[in-house]
Amino acid sequence: MRALVTGGAGFIGSNLVDALLDRGDEVAVVDDLSTGRVENLDTARRRGIGFHEASITDAERLLRIMSGTRPDIVFHLAAQIDVRKSIEDPAWDAGINVGGTINVLEAARRSGVARVVNTSTGGAIYGDVDPVPTPETVAPRPMAAYGTSKLCAETYCGWYERLYGLSTVTLRYGNVYGPRQDPLGEAGVIAIFCGRLMDGGRPTIYGDGRQTRDYVFVGDVVAANLAAADHPEVGGAVNIGTGRETSVLDLVQILQQEGHRDDFEPEFEAERLGEIERSCLDVTRAREQLGWSAPTSLVDGLRATLEAARVELAG
Repeated sequence: MRALVTGGAGFIGSNLVDALLDRGDEVAVVDDLSTGRVENLDTARRRGIGFHEASITDAERLLRIMSGTRPDIVFHLAAQIDVRKSIEDPAWDAGINVGGTINVLEAARRSGVARVVNTSTGGAIYGDVDPVPTPETVAPRPMAAYGTSKLCAETYCGWYERLYGLSTVTLRYGNVYGPRQDPLGEAGVIAIFCGRLMDGGRPTIYGDGRQTRDYVFVGDVVAANLAAADHPEVGGAVNIGTGRETSVLDLVQILQQEGHRDDFEPEFEAERLGEIERSCLDVTRAREQLGWSAPTSLVDGLRATLEAARVELAG
């Protein structure tokens, strides 16, 4: 199979690229390297991927790339993911997450792509809602422009399917963590905390630390993408998480134990605008329709993340 991954030099995208190569697929990557790292693709480039440095906001360039590579499937992970920046500049956020997704869908349609697996967000789309864990049937109430733009992008996926017959599915992720996540980046509390743990610093918690998230390991998210590709009959939104809530305070405690640092105590700051109190995803649909679940425990995933960080530092 020929696959194209937008955002393929990023944290999740590069892990997906490796998995696609491992199963024998021919892979092309589109990434503008605004947050992705070309180093994430070092091994993949030696294995023969096609790398295209381009932005999904450049519709003409994207069409040329897709027409030239003619993928059977597109995994769309490229996005603007900074919640705070989305609130400060919602039009810029929408230009990437909505306009860019439209460009991907249009290029896919015109290039004869069979299926698009779109990446979205769970917590940022649902907002503070009941019940928790939250199923896909709950009406979204996003608190940030980021969640709003991702919800709008989902709607365009549905429109392309209804109007043109383009097969699409959207995976709504929980809080993804794991190797290659940038501790200096704008997203990913686990990566940031791991960085502080290893450099002798302390974690900063915004609010009281009782807010919860559904932390899902990147390897399990990659498996969800492959499952979505292999089940073309499944469309719409599908939650990808663990179905388990973990508070930020609990997260700090686990890292304190795993890092053997009794002094790894949090510093507290004021809560940030647009953040939600509880986020956890009901993953029944993923289990029943994709045959997927997230087997990696938080402790095992954190150990793998810390070990990868140690290897990179040594290296």
